[in-house]
Amino acid sequence: MRARPAVRLLRLGRLPYAESLAAQERCVGRQRAAGLEPGPGAAGWLLLSEPAGPVYTRGLRGGPDPAGEERRLRALGAEFRRAARGGLLTFHGPGQLLAYPVLDLRRLGLSLRAYVGALEAAALGLCRRLGLPAARALPPPYTGVWLRGRKLCAVGVHCGMHITSHGLALNCCTDLTWFDHIVPCGLEGTGVTSLSEELQRHVTVDEITEPFLDAFEEVFQCTLTSHEESVG
Repeated sequence: MRARPAVRLLRLGRLPYAESLAAQERCVGRQRAAGLEPGPGAAGWLLLSEPAGPVYTRGLRGGPDPAGEERRLRALGAEFRRAARGGLLTFHGPGQLLAYPVLDLRRLGLSLRAYVGALEAAALGLCRRLGLPAARALPPPYTGVWLRGRKLCAVGVHCGMHITSHGLALNCCTDLTWFDHIVPCGLEGTGVTSLSEELQRHVTVDEITEPFLDAFEEVFQCTLTSHEESVG
């Protein structure tokens, strides 16, 4: 039986969005360098974080910003950033789990399409563990995980030289009113939801981290190994 690939787990905790991106880029650099070395090595990293403050991000499909969009959103008290991922405009903030796998898809034997499906399956596995079996992944352009026509988990990825970055954003106890100021992911007529709203109780990022990791290991057939040292 082939041994499960190892994936290093890096828990970043609550920190500014820009810092989580910087940590991600350092891991991408390390994984690209590791891909040049002989032998199996680790399949990559899984970075978990929770944004310390509100931030709107626009993906690579966004094109030029509509007139005054960045200024309007910043005036709400949020940051505004361009992100090197697929997708359009979305929101990240406190109460949201960001899971950014930095994986060598060659070592996992996954195509990019299969990888996106695996991310959705990991989020669905979490939902089942929490008693939300009605959660669904829908065909494009409705990527992510949905409940009753509302998006619970957004997925937006980047892949270069077989190495992934960015990933998923799962609403736990997120203040959903921040989404009222945008068309999330460019999908008109759809809404957003959170685990707290669906379960009718306060659900924190800390509470769902371990069951999410269990679901991630199950779907990706990998072994997560905690990595405490700095990736700088």
